Amino acid sequence: MAAGRRRFGSVRKRESGRYQVRYPGPDGRQRSAPDTFARKTDADRYLTMIEAQMMRGEWIDPERAKVTLGDYADRWITQRPGLRPRTVALYRWTLGKHIAPYLGGVDLGRLDTALIREWRANLLGNGVSVSMAAKAYRLLRAVLTTAVNEDELLRKNPCRIPGADQEKPAERPTLSMGQALKLAELMEDRYRALVLVTTFACLRWGEVSALQRQDVDADSGLIRVRQTYTEIRGAGLVLGPPKSRAGLRTVSVPAAILPALRTHLAAYVDDDPTALVFTGPNGRPIWRGNLNQLIGWSAAVGKLGVPGLHFHDLRHTGNTLAARTGASTRELMARMGHDSPQAAMIYQHATAEADRAIAQAVSDAVKAERRKAKKAAASKPEKKAKDKEAGKNRA
Repeated sequence: MAAGRRRFGSVRKRESGRYQVRYPGPDGRQRSAPDTFARKTDADRYLTMIEAQMMRGEWIDPERAKVTLGDYADRWITQRPGLRPRTVALYRWTLGKHIAPYLGGVDLGRLDTALIREWRANLLGNGVSVSMAAKAYRLLRAVLTTAVNEDELLRKNPCRIPGADQEKPAERPTLSMGQALKLAELMEDRYRALVLVTTFACLRWGEVSALQRQDVDADSGLIRVRQTYTEIRGAGLVLGPPKSRAGLRTVSVPAAILPALRTHLAAYVDDDPTALVFTGPNGRPIWRGNLNQLIGWSAAVGKLGVPGLHFHDLRHTGNTLAARTGASTRELMARMGHDSPQAAMIYQHATAEADRAIAQAVSDAVKAERRKAKKAAASKPEKKAKDKEAGKNRA
């Protein structure tokens, strides 16, 4: 069939009735559009767009994007610097479970927002939670961001769905000071200090489970956080540095719980500086997976009246209590082990709301007292008049 004559590229009508586009790249080689077009005007518009991209230096050779998303994402995870083993395992699981079965065989160059939107809708429609779909979406977006910004395989990231990256998890419960102390009392002696230290030193599970005797100074009340345990599927417990540079820190332990910590060290921890502080009866590290059964967690929180409480909520409780002391954002970041002020500000926001509630309650009490005083003042002239009238009558 005859091809249309143009200043840039050519449009050819195929026997099927659809239009094929060809155009020269900057290297002089001819390229074809990845798809044919139903109308000639659409084909012409495509060529105009390609020509404009070349003039602006934004054109990307579609041949380079002929790599499947599955292969590219797999290399991305392998080559990404600074990923912790647990993160690598999580990314590979997410890719294999939620991304590759739908999009793994699609070339990068054929990904568009409509296809991403359909993929996400399929996840949610098949029962995947909003939280898990958000995690998968964020991973996909990160992979494609590299394809755009670093490898220049795509002109723009097709992950452009508003709100798809948001998990909106349910608010986790926190304990009051009294509940936290009561929970520790409900634990066996071996695990009482574990609950107290995790809560009041604001430690993550991986951090508290990796503490060694040499990390704890029970006299001065200091705990040095320098390593963490991570559970990796297929590899077991892996000892490594904290999740961020800010995780390397020294935390002050409240003096009120030091006696329990000293008692624990004397009863359950060897004198060897490398001996783990918190272990099971066999002296081995405690796995997160068998924590509940080992320490009788479910029974204890049931007696406490907070059956949905998770062990991680102890750190959440400790962070909340720390924020209520009026500590600054920077001080909270240092204690929690966060690089970003976002988490600290969340706790401060919750504390600010509680403070506003206190202020409102005090304000209501002040108003009530003023109304009471005003009512009493208004009743005095009336009482005086009555007393005066009563005096006249007696006279």
